[in-house]
Amino acid sequence: TNRRNILVFAAGVPAVVAGAFLLMQQTNIVGSQDVTIDSYSDIGITASLRTNVDEQCKLSMIELHGQEAWDQAVSEAEAIAAQGGVEASEKLTEDELAAALQTKLAAAAPIGFGIGGFAFAVMLMISLGRSADIGLSQRHMAVGMAGALLSMLVDVWLVTPLTSPGLTVIMMLIPWALIYYGIKPVVAALARVELLRVVFPPLVLIIAVLGSILGGITNPTPAAGLGAAGALMLAAFRKLTDDQKSTKVILQASYAVVICILMGVNFDLRISTEQVSPETWIAFLFAYGMYLYALFGLLMACLVLYQGDVLRPVVRETSKVTSMVFTILIGSQVLNLVVISYGGEHYIQQYLRSFDNEITIFLIVMVLLFVLGFVLDFLEIIYIVVPIVGPVIYGGTFDPAWVTIMIAINLQTSFLTPPFGFALFYLRGVAPRSVRTQDIYRGVLPFVVIQIVGLLILWFFPEIVTIVPQLLD
Repeated sequence: TNRRNILVFAAGVPAVVAGAFLLMQQTNIVGSQDVTIDSYSDIGITASLRTNVDEQCKLSMIELHGQEAWDQAVSEAEAIAAQGGVEASEKLTEDELAAALQTKLAAAAPIGFGIGGFAFAVMLMISLGRSADIGLSQRHMAVGMAGALLSMLVDVWLVTPLTSPGLTVIMMLIPWALIYYGIKPVVAALARVELLRVVFPPLVLIIAVLGSILGGITNPTPAAGLGAAGALMLAAFRKLTDDQKSTKVILQASYAVVICILMGVNFDLRISTEQVSPETWIAFLFAYGMYLYALFGLLMACLVLYQGDVLRPVVRETSKVTSMVFTILIGSQVLNLVVISYGGEHYIQQYLRSFDNEITIFLIVMVLLFVLGFVLDFLEIIYIVVPIVGPVIYGGTFDPAWVTIMIAINLQTSFLTPPFGFALFYLRGVAPRSVRTQDIYRGVLPFVVIQIVGLLILWFFPEIVTIVPQLLD
């Protein structure tokens, strides 16, 4: 009976919850409530490339994008001109803005994606918590589920797309209080599962960094800082746990980081505008307080790692790797400048363009990259070789995403090919002395063949690479 209950709450209920969430998304019950409208009309269809340029710019664009892309842009520009030309963008009147707003309101989903996604995530956590601990209080489970459902009902009945974030938070206080009461023992039950305790925190960190970039919350540089801060806090948390010391400050600082992100996404925290509402001031001060506490927690994490003799070797090794990368980068740029100044880049590109078939050109470049992978590091190939051959292979009719993935997979073999493959050095460092270097070289050959087979599969079935970018477009 226990095994059946575990299976139901670990697989059955999560599958039903996930299916319901996807169904509600497809039917627009859960979705975007964004009603932002543009104050200016659309300028209509434009050509894929600018064609009203001088001759030198035209030649540069043909070299960069290819003759076919230029001819297509010229045809598009002629077709647009035949239809009366590109329409001018005009400022919308008050009536047009009101009509556009009503259209947006009519198309908005009853339940916002954020509130709906959070509610279904709570349901999943409660179900998984019950699978981890069959003796979990049913009262807590019921209250947590009721809070998740109540949050969605409040969103449907009381919250509109025009409701301010502050008023939305006030309306959601009771449902969120019920959720907090319900998931508190659930989190404790999940924390006792060894697999989740080891895998879940790094997974959340990876999702937070990539999600903040893909979701448009921030750009890669602040996301990298977020990842570094999260890694420091995670390392400090594990260090304190191993030493059986309190981790309260680190956990609270982690929550403060999450709150800062949520405040920045849901509130307009700009206080330099002409009119700043009291709600904005309260949100700004609260977010600033969370930021200061998160900074305090980060400094505390650094202190814990420094005292535990963890931070110094990490900083030392990171400095070594960073210095090596920049040394390679500077050397490759110097070599590139020498090659360009003597016209080497021009001669190499002219040689490649002497072939009529672009498939032949691409195969030559791929074989060259594969052979160079035996003797050069992948960074050196990226910084030296790719900038020289890139304009030729990217200027053809091949999909740039497919070309990039093919080059990346080809460069991946440089980790395996002797004598300078990184993976071979790593394996040599951990292998017993009875294993000879020649044995490692022979053992890696099947994996190199797998890489080549992967390249052949992508060659004959390029849709494997291009389908996702096409769907996103």
